[in-house]
Amino acid sequence: MARTPTTHDPFNAVAEPKRRQLIQALGSKELPVNEIVALLGWNQPTVSKHLKVLKQVGLVGERRVGRQRLYRVNAERLKPIFDWVTPFERYWTERFERLDEVLEQMKKKGATT
Repeated sequence: MARTPTTHDPFNAVAEPKRRQLIQALGSKELPVNEIVALLGWNQPTVSKHLKVLKQVGLVGERRVGRQRLYRVNAERLKPIFDWVTPFERYWTERFERLDEVLEQMKKKGATT
């Protein structure tokens, strides 16, 4: 079975660690390429290559201001990933709650000895 091209699937696009870093770096800000380059410490062609893929899949938007292009995350396109991950949140919440209980029991035992 053939994989969906990266340019059509947000899951494939974010499978690349550098693209995840780039999305994280943008966060809720709008940044020009030169600021992204400085922030990540990558060269400009690398940033541009990954921005191109993220733009094609719709995870990053571009706005022109004069001659400058500003890039921002399109959080709505991350929703399929969020929806897929959400069920696992309950698992981790339950695990952390159990860990809290164990730590609390250990504290009580330590205080009584």
